[in-house]
Amino acid sequence: MDNRAKKVQPDRSRINLNEDFEVKYWTKHLGVSREQLEKAVGKVGNSAAAVRKELGLMGTAHSS
Repeated sequence: MDNRAKKVQPDRSRINLNEDFEVKYWTKHLGVSREQLEKAVGKVGNSAAAVRKELGLMGTAHSS
């Protein structure tokens, strides 16, 4: 079976600052700058829920 046909979806419960496409996704999705995102991840870790809470976005619907 050809595994190249399978596309792996990014884990949207975690924020990976080492991947530019992830940083681009999260800054757009959360409506914050790269610096704000990095600061929040540095403070609370890479959990998307914890970062949303830190940024005051819990319960706020942000669509991409």
